Amino acid sequence: MKKNPRHQEENNDNLIEKSAENKENTANNDNSGLPVTEDISQGGTAGTATEGAGKAVDSDKLISNGRALEEKLAEMQDKYIRLSAEFDNYRKRTLREKMDLSKYAGEGIFLGVIPIIDDFERALSHIDASTDMSALKDGIDLIYGKFTDFLKMNGVKEIESMNVSFNVDIHEAVAKIPVEDADKKGKVIDVVQKGYYLQDKVLRFAKVVVGE
Repeated sequence: MKKNPRHQEENNDNLIEKSAENKENTANNDNSGLPVTEDISQGGTAGTATEGAGKAVDSDKLISNGRALEEKLAEMQDKYIRLSAEFDNYRKRTLREKMDLSKYAGEGIFLGVIPIIDDFERALSHIDASTDMSALKDGIDLIYGKFTDFLKMNGVKEIESMNVSFNVDIHEAVAKIPVEDADKKGKVIDVVQKGYYLQDKVLRFAKVVVGE
C-alpha cells in the first residue's frame, strides 16, 4: 500500500513546528532562570560586604573604648598616688603636732608661774634683813593673791567645804568627831587639805573632818 505524498508532507510540517516550539520553550526556561541566579549572587555579595563593614566598625569601637579605659585608669592611679602622699604627710604632721602639744602643753602655765616665783625669791632675799614684819607679811599676802588669781584665770578654783554637808563626790573624810550641836552632824567641821576644781572636774578632793 502506497502512502499519500501529501499526507506525508503535512506530518513533516507538524514535526518541524513542534520541534521549533520545544526549542523556544527551552530557551525561555533557560533565560527565565538567569535573573534569579544573578539576583541571588548579587544579594549574597551585598550581605557579605555589609557584615564585613559591621565587624570593622565594632573592632574600631572596642579599640577606642579600650584606650579610653586605659586613660581613665592612669588618671585614677595618679590621683591615688597623690592622695596617698598627702595623707602620709598629714599623718606625720599631725603626729608631730601631738608630740609637741604633749611636750609643751604646760608652756603657758609655766610662763604665768615664773613671775610669781620671782616675787617669792625677792621676798625670801629680804626676810633675813627685814625688821618690818608687817611689811613682809603684806608682801607675802600680795604674792599669794597674785597666785590665786592666776589659778582662777586658768580654771582652777577652791572647793568650798567648811560647814557644808559631807559629799562623797567632792570630799574625802579623814576623821569623824562626835559633836554636841545637832546642826553640825553630817557636816564638815574642819578642812585638813583644801580641794580644787579644774573647770567642772574635781582636780583634788578636799580632805575633811566630819561631825557625827
